[in-house]
Amino acid sequence: MNRLTRVTAILIQLQSKRIVTAKEIAQRFEISLRTVYRDIKTLQDAGIPIGSENGVGYFIVDGYRIPPIALTEEEANALIIVEELMKKQGDKSIDKNLNSIIIKVKATLKNFQKDNIELLSSRTFSLNNQNYTESSWLSEIQKSILRKQILKINYHSISKEQTTIRDIEPLSVYFTNTSWVVIAFCHLRNGLREFRLDKIIKLTNTLMPFSIDISFSLENYFEKIQS
Repeated sequence: MNRLTRVTAILIQLQSKRIVTAKEIAQRFEISLRTVYRDIKTLQDAGIPIGSENGVGYFIVDGYRIPPIALTEEEANALIIVEELMKKQGDKSIDKNLNSIIIKVKATLKNFQKDNIELLSSRTFSLNNQNYTESSWLSEIQKSILRKQILKINYHSISKEQTTIRDIEPLSVYFTNTSWVVIAFCHLRNGLREFRLDKIIKLTNTLMPFSIDISFSLENYFEKIQS
C-alpha cells in the first residue's frame, strides 16, 4: 500500500470511531508509531481538523465530514458475502435496516461495479444452518446497551424447561453458529448470565437506568470463562 492510499485510509478510519488510538492505526497498517504520527501530521497540514488527547487517541473535530469515497472492487464484492450471510443468519429486528444500508452503498457504485455485483449475487449462496433459530430482539437489546436501560424479559430455559420473568442489564451480544446471545447482569441471579435471543418469549424496555456500573470487556469475559 502506497503512502497516499494509507493516509486516505487513516482518514476514513478516524471518521469510523469517536476516538482512534495510534496503536490501532499501527496494527491495522503494520507500521510503526512514528510513521503513524507522521501520517497524522500530514493530514493536519492538509487542513483536516484532527484533535488529540494525551494517552487517549485521535479524533476528527465534530462537524467535519469527507465526501463519499468510491469502493474498491474487492470491497464491493465483499458486500455480496455480507448480504448473503445477513439473509441466512440475521435478526428480524435489524434485517430492514441492514438491507437499507446495503442499498445505499450499492447506489454509490459505478455502473460496471453494479453489473459485477449482480453477477456475483447470482452465483453466491450459503446453505441454511439447520441449527440456527431466528430471533427478533437484537435491535432493542442494542438500544438498551447504549442507553443503559433495564429490560424485562420472559425467558424460556432449555435446560430447566421452564419460563421465568427477569430484569436484565445487557452488556454485550455475540453470535454463535446457532443463535445470537446477550450477556447481561441478571437481577434474579444477581450476576452475569447469558441468554439466547431465540429463547426470549417477550421483551419490554422498562426505561429504568442500570442499577450497577460495570466496566465490561467482551475479550476479558471470554478469557475468564475459558480459563
